[in-house]
Amino acid sequence: MQITLNDIINIDYSKVEDYLTGFLESYLKETGAKGYVVGLSGGVDSSTALGLAVKAVGPEKVAALIMPDTTVTPPEDVEDAKRVAEIFGVRTVTVKIDPIVEVYKSALPFFEGTEHDRVPLGNTRARIRMTILYYFANKYNYLVLGTGDRSEILIGYFTKYGDGAVDVLPLAVLYKSQVRRLAVHLGIPEKVAFKPSSPRLWPGHLAEAELGVSYNDVDLVLHAYFDRRIPVEEIPRLTGVSEDKVKAIMSRIRESRHKREPPKAPSIEPILELMGVRRIG
Repeated sequence: MQITLNDIINIDYSKVEDYLTGFLESYLKETGAKGYVVGLSGGVDSSTALGLAVKAVGPEKVAALIMPDTTVTPPEDVEDAKRVAEIFGVRTVTVKIDPIVEVYKSALPFFEGTEHDRVPLGNTRARIRMTILYYFANKYNYLVLGTGDRSEILIGYFTKYGDGAVDVLPLAVLYKSQVRRLAVHLGIPEKVAFKPSSPRLWPGHLAEAELGVSYNDVDLVLHAYFDRRIPVEEIPRLTGVSEDKVKAIMSRIRESRHKREPPKAPSIEPILELMGVRRIG
C-alpha cells in the first residue's frame, strides 16, 4: 500500500463546500453575532475562509481587514487580497500596522534589533493583527474567522494568541493541499490558491523554507499518522517522505502541543482540601 497526495486531494469539493458553509451559517445563528471578520492576507487560507463565509452568510455579513506591514508585506499580497475581496463582493478596511510595530519597538527596553528579535517581533505582528480583528469584532458584534488549516494546526505553525486566537476555524478539518483545491473550486484565482504560503512575519519569510519540508510532504505524513494510524517507523516507506523529514514533522507535532491546549493549570484538589471541602460521590 502506497500513500500518495491523490489519496488526500481527490475528494468532492462541492460536498466540502456544503459542509463548511452549513457549519458557518449554523454557528453564526447559534452565537447571535452579526457576521464574520477575517484578516485577509492575499494567501490561500484567508481567501478560502473568506469565500466560505460569503457563501454561508452573504457578503453583507462578512468584512475583510487587510493589515500589511509595508516593511515586510509585498505589495502584490495586498493587491491579491483586494482582488479576492472584489471577487466575493466583500467590503475591506486596510490598516497599516507599521506604525504600531514601531511603537512596540521603541517602547520595549529589551528590543535591540538583532537576529534574536526577529521571531518575537514577527509574532508581535501577528498579535497586533489579532487585536485589531477583535477590536472590529467587539465593536460590531462580529466573530473573528480563523484561517488556520489542519496542517498548520497539527504541526503548530501559527502564532499562539496571534493568528491562533480566533472564534471559529472552518479550515481546521482540511489539509493545506485540500485547501488549495477548495480555493480553486470556490473561484479563487490559481495565482492565489497555489501561492507559496507565508505568514509574512519578517522580510522574505516563506513557510516551507522555515519548515524545511514541503506542505505536500507534511500532509502525507499527517494523513498517514493521524488518519490511517500508521506507525511512525512505517511512514517513510509508505509515503516516500524521507525518515529525517518524518522525524522533523513528528517533532513539531510534539513540541507544539501546548499551542493546541488551554493554558496549563494545577489541580484544584489540594486547594479544596485546604478549604475543607469533601466531595460526595
